[in-house]
Amino acid sequence: MRSASYGSRSSQRSRGDDFSAGSAGRLYSALCWLLKRPKDAIALGLAVCAAGAIIVNALFLQSGPHPAPMFHMQSNARTVQKLVQLPRPAPAPRDPIAEIIEAPDRVISVQRALTEFGYGQIRPDGKVGQETKAAIERFERDHHLPVTGKISDQLAEKLATLTGRPI
Repeated sequence: MRSASYGSRSSQRSRGDDFSAGSAGRLYSALCWLLKRPKDAIALGLAVCAAGAIIVNALFLQSGPHPAPMFHMQSNARTVQKLVQLPRPAPAPRDPIAEIIEAPDRVISVQRALTEFGYGQIRPDGKVGQETKAAIERFERDHHLPVTGKISDQLAEKLATLTGRPI
């Protein structure tokens, strides 16, 4: 008659015919499990390959010193780099001729803003004509600016503040 412990693990271990004991047995059972599930085997293979590629890239394929402290010993003396202060360039001087010859885009913006605020039906053509000059003078009087009839920085700032967009 057979004993109850004949098929148990303890009796199989004592005979030495079991692969499930030890690390070799665990590896064998893992391989058997993967062979039964081919999709899992492929996924595991891809994961191992990706991890290997990342490790090889990080350790061997990067140029320069390795950033990890276990691979590169740094000395306690730190190098101090002196920052060089370059002189700032001087601002460009104001060009009086450029101020006389106003840019058409700025003139068009002023004309549109003056029309928007009801200082006449000015056609935005980029030229300071009689209608634009009269509208500028009325705007300057209404907003307590020096009345010049020309597009000045004060006029452009006031219009930009009122319209909420740059002039």
